[in-house]
Amino acid sequence: MATTDAVLEQRIAAVRAFNRFYTQRIGALREHHLESPFPLTGVRVLYELAHWPETGDAPSASVLAARLALDEGYLSRVLRSFEHRGLVRKKPSAADARRKSLTLTRPGRQLFASLEARSRAEVAAILGKLSTAGQSRVVEAMRSIGGLLGQPVADAHPRPTPYVLRPPQPGDIGWVVHRHGVLYAQEYGYDERFEALVAEIAARFVQHFDPNLERCWIAERDGDIVGSVFLVRKTKTAAKLRLLLVEPQARGLGIGRRLIDECVRFARRAGYRKLMLWTQSDLAAARHLYAAAGFRKVDEEAHESFGKKLVAETWELVLQPLSAATASRTSRRSKGRR
Repeated sequence: MATTDAVLEQRIAAVRAFNRFYTQRIGALREHHLESPFPLTGVRVLYELAHWPETGDAPSASVLAARLALDEGYLSRVLRSFEHRGLVRKKPSAADARRKSLTLTRPGRQLFASLEARSRAEVAAILGKLSTAGQSRVVEAMRSIGGLLGQPVADAHPRPTPYVLRPPQPGDIGWVVHRHGVLYAQEYGYDERFEALVAEIAARFVQHFDPNLERCWIAERDGDIVGSVFLVRKTKTAAKLRLLLVEPQARGLGIGRRLIDECVRFARRAGYRKLMLWTQSDLAAARHLYAAAGFRKVDEEAHESFGKKLVAETWELVLQPLSAATASRTSRRSKGRR
């Protein structure tokens, strides 16, 4: 326990050190952010008002405070300053006349546009000191942090790019083993024995691959691998879904659900009557996807593996054979989403 506590303290210190560095680096500590009359909080309020969806009612002060996790009294003072400068106006809400909606005035939008340009220039200056590869590493690291800490996909990726599913290529199996080892250690505290298990499963798939009864799908986005899943033969009538993984920066895009759907679809076509999987009770996100796809937990067993006390779960999906017409429609829908 002492070692665990010491590691946690080191991680806390590292996060705090990065916070101090980054807030200083982006100018968050300045009294006047982006050379404006306002601190960072005021500029962020202007940002929210400028980017609030045009469809629907404008936000009230209480809605804005909740969105930004701000004290309503403090936000009220910020808004009074904006009103005094003619940047924000209040008007009765279309949905409830007792509530006041907040919108930017024309001068408010003009001011925000100038602040937006300054912000872009400052970030461009920071990235401009890095190589192209360095810029990519910084952006991907930020996306990973955002994904792990629950940043909404709409904020993390304003313009989500499409992804593709493809068969594995040389080097992909090594990626599967490596990323399982890294992510499960970071997110669940599994030790190197889990990575060894993944390596065994992946090696067995390659060595005994039957293209008529087994598959591996690799999800790729912007040229980077962001996910994987395997379907392997267990018996003549049963297959197993294995090694489902989606990278943190790509979660929320439907990739996990799509990978599971491809496994189910192929299993039906291959003539399997049942699709099984083995998971752990602490993998909440994966378990949610399995349940949504129709899998049901049929067994569980406590065990100690990968340096942790766990509860292993077996899930099953009974497969109904597809009719020829249904199979044709399913195939067309699958191709249309690629």
